[in-house]
Amino acid sequence: MALALERMIAPVTGAPARPFDAEAGSKLNVSVIFTSVHATLAALKKARSLLGTQAVSLGGHITLIVPQIVPYPLALASPPVSVLSNERRLRVIAGDCRIDTSVCVYLCRDSLETLKSVLKPHSLVIVGSRKRWWPTAEKRLAAKLRSAGHEVIVTERD
Repeated sequence: MALALERMIAPVTGAPARPFDAEAGSKLNVSVIFTSVHATLAALKKARSLLGTQAVSLGGHITLIVPQIVPYPLALASPPVSVLSNERRLRVIAGDCRIDTSVCVYLCRDSLETLKSVLKPHSLVIVGSRKRWWPTAEKRLAAKLRSAGHEVIVTERD
């Protein structure tokens, strides 16, 4: 298991650089959007099952994308939650994967716009959500990403 934790803590003002351009040759790349700890764990489990047991030999890769919202009164470079504490938590979450997993943290004002600019066209994206009969924020995010042209899978947990 290789874990590369990339700290994308530069403020996202324009279009940020796409993560892990070195991974562009990877045939199997699944992006998991961080929503909450339990939902993201379920989404990572789904990504592992999609990539299968041969993911390492086929070049499979999971990218955990974490858009961290910084409120407008604060400077974009100084989020309300410490980036170091988030790194520790994300390292534990991504450490459960047996597949090559990278973590990208983006400090931003609008998570949807950041996701649209970071994701490659027609990306396979997994979003974890709570199981509810009404539309949750995660399901609305998935619908917006679908309308932007991405293939989105929503995993629900109780």
